[in-house]
Amino acid sequence: MTDNRDDLSRIADALERLAPPPKGSTDWLAFPAYVWEGGQARGVDRIIAPRLELLRGIDAQKASVAENVLRLAKGHAAHDMLLWGARGMGKSALLRASVRAAQESCQGGIALVQAGTDTLERLTGLFAELGKVQRNFLVFVDDLGFAEGDSVGPRHLRSWLEGGVEARPANVRLAVTSNRRAIVARQASEQDDPLNARDVVDDKLALADRFGLALGFHNCSQDDYLAIIRGYAEEYGLAWEEPDALEWAKRRGARSGRTAWQYITELAGRAGKTL
Repeated sequence: MTDNRDDLSRIADALERLAPPPKGSTDWLAFPAYVWEGGQARGVDRIIAPRLELLRGIDAQKASVAENVLRLAKGHAAHDMLLWGARGMGKSALLRASVRAAQESCQGGIALVQAGTDTLERLTGLFAELGKVQRNFLVFVDDLGFAEGDSVGPRHLRSWLEGGVEARPANVRLAVTSNRRAIVARQASEQDDPLNARDVVDDKLALADRFGLALGFHNCSQDDYLAIIRGYAEEYGLAWEEPDALEWAKRRGARSGRTAWQYITELAGRAGKTL
């Protein structure tokens, strides 16, 4: 009889291990990164990002972001971050690369959690859940913007960043990328209204001002563009020529880190290599 009970106990234990976790439960210690979908999160096995040394033309921004993320990973005081400005200049890549570097320094003491722009109303629940975990987290919202006339979204986020009743967990900070510092677009009519032009602009900038670290990214010069290509080409052993690189940017109408990486991808393809 005892043997039968032992057998049944072992079977029950095995079935429990095989059973999927309850819906909504997340092991926040298991992965270097997560994608949060508003109600639950899925783990990501690795963060795909270039090494920090390969991100060129944004040296000042890189130093500030990497240092702030490292502080968070160590459990020190750190800022919420707004990275705004020109498209393709490495805002998102810098955040991912900084978290990856901090993980290497702090043995996984920080995880990146990417949240979609459609989950902002549920961020408070995410922060409350993360606040109970013995780990540090950077919640990342990429390419944030609000539709014209949307006052709920900006005010909701602004309240959480500063001034809300519920205190923010010390182990969680928010990083946002946007094409505009004000995050929401300004309309020319706002500037023409003598009654509220200044109030409208101030209200929109108030959200940006809640971030302790706000960094602008600007279109790179030709020298910066070529320096970015040079760094990647050396890293991956690719031969390249300056006139060809400049022609590539000319055909695309832009010089940026993204354009440089697309050129590197083209070079690798020509050479029959993978990246």
